[in-house]
Amino acid sequence: MDVQRHSVHTLVFRSLKRTHDMFLMNQGTLPPVDPNLQNMKKSVKAKDCYGPVMERVKNNMLTKIQNENDNPDPPPPGDESFGGSTPSAVVPYNSTPSGTIATTASTLGSNSANTTVAVPVKKTPSMAKPKWHAPWKLYRVISGHLGWVRCCAVEPGNEWFATGSADRVIKIWDLATGKLKVSLTGHISSVRGLAFSQRHPYLFSCGEDRQVKCWDLEYNKVIRHYHGHLSAVYSMALHPSIDVLVTAGRDSTGRVWDMRTKANVHTLVGHTNTVASVICQTAEPQVITGSHDCTIRLWDLAAGKSRATLTNHKKSVRAVTFHPSLYMFASASPDNIKQWKCPEGKFIQNLSGHNAIVNCLAVNADGVLVSGADNGTMHLWDWRTGYNFQRLQAPVQPGSMDSEAGVFSITFDMSGTRMITTEADKTIKVYKEDSSATEETHPVNWRPDIIKRRKY
Repeated sequence: MDVQRHSVHTLVFRSLKRTHDMFLMNQGTLPPVDPNLQNMKKSVKAKDCYGPVMERVKNNMLTKIQNENDNPDPPPPGDESFGGSTPSAVVPYNSTPSGTIATTASTLGSNSANTTVAVPVKKTPSMAKPKWHAPWKLYRVISGHLGWVRCCAVEPGNEWFATGSADRVIKIWDLATGKLKVSLTGHISSVRGLAFSQRHPYLFSCGEDRQVKCWDLEYNKVIRHYHGHLSAVYSMALHPSIDVLVTAGRDSTGRVWDMRTKANVHTLVGHTNTVASVICQTAEPQVITGSHDCTIRLWDLAAGKSRATLTNHKKSVRAVTFHPSLYMFASASPDNIKQWKCPEGKFIQNLSGHNAIVNCLAVNADGVLVSGADNGTMHLWDWRTGYNFQRLQAPVQPGSMDSEAGVFSITFDMSGTRMITTEADKTIKVYKEDSSATEETHPVNWRPDIIKRRKY
């Protein structure tokens, strides 16, 4: 064994020596060093590294030589009457009238010529002025459910809306008066998601009983069941233009259903934890999901496969929502609310400040983005600038505990002028814009001198 090891070492050392000798032999065949070329390289490197300060150094040197010629005697210490020691002798950084700095690369070699390069001055970034939005105020509290109210959906005609609760009942309310119209029973556990069809008199519901139901609202009866989920179904969305239903839940999958035939067209596999939210749109990507595995996935609906995975969030993503008119969407997580651009999911900006577990998001055509959290707080943001223009804390209802202050869903009506929230104190709250507010009474607290720092 020792002999074998010795022979291996010998071979290695021989090969190293042979390589070393070969390079030594080739040393004489290298091209000769051109001093002019070396000097040119040095001057280019110096200009690249020290360009902005070279002109100032040169001017300082010229001033110093001029002062020495004018005043051969050195000035007494502390006397600033001589130009050599005054601060004004230093040429300021923005001394040129056009706002550019003329930089001269001093030659480190003997033969290279002086070159002048214009470096543009960077403007200080400032926060864009946000659009003024009227503050929102609570104007109606609707009671009737016997459990946490988990979800809400407004019908396309904007006359009534439905809510689903932990009491296993779906209730339909008149939007104008807040009166109860009908109660639908059929789920055997908490109702977690609702969606109205734009083209049929259908209401779709899903819940923690793993059931996905289609209700015919002309008869107030269940006409279809969609079987396939292995655990609680937390979210659902209807495709705007084709008869397809997408559901998602605790089994870490999204499922695409043919609305009519009840067939499970695709199973969207890829998330490694509960899928908390799913949304649909006509353009690509047609389906987007947010999950407790801290990722957002953009899906190719035709192929049933993930086309992009966004991993920017550091905590679970509980809500995603599309902007009604811009080709963008937002996602909510306890670390940040983030805005993204379709179709590839390009990150746009962070909306920081809602330091709570954000359960839900909603945005209207006016560019008001609302986030609701587990502690009952709601933040209202200007979509374009990310400016937080209002913070709301809904009053806890008599008889409920302070801990029952969570906001579970936020939904705008079809006009975007009413905002419906469903909460842990078993109530439904309806908000509207304060019509008496003006830009003078509620000014935008905008300070343009503050640089908006982006967090990456």
